[in-house]
Amino acid sequence: MDQLAELPGLLNTWKDNFFRNSKSAFTTMDTRAWIRLVMIVGTYCLIRPYLVKMAGRHQQRQHEKANANNDAAAEGMIDPRTGRRVEAANVNAKGKVAIPGVGDESDEEVEVGGVSWGKSARVRQRKFIRTAVEREERRLEEEDAESDKEIEELLVG
Repeated sequence: MDQLAELPGLLNTWKDNFFRNSKSAFTTMDTRAWIRLVMIVGTYCLIRPYLVKMAGRHQQRQHEKANANNDAAAEGMIDPRTGRRVEAANVNAKGKVAIPGVGDESDEEVEVGGVSWGKSARVRQRKFIRTAVEREERRLEEEDAESDKEIEELLVG
């Protein structure tokens, strides 16, 4: 409770320091400092519109590139994670990119020979994610089916 009582005094001290320091910053400036300040502000005012245009063009190019990547990824030709072009042989029937060394059979069995640090953990994580995604898809399908039934009841009844 003491800290709350001291808050107005603290804010007042900050306000006084701000005004005193701001005033002394401008009153102690010599001619060289004023010329320097005017040059900096003037240069900024002259260059700013060009910088804004340049940044806008750069951002537009980035958006166009992202849209092109998204369109190509929707067609299954670019991997959205890496942005690299994917050969048609590496894309399975669902449009997903085949990961070398990882398949349905590798989920159940882990290689014993050789160095495969963390492979079993990665496989376990993939299984977990795959089942979570499947559960979510089933839940969404059930919701859609229920909403379709409700709409049908409203239309019929």
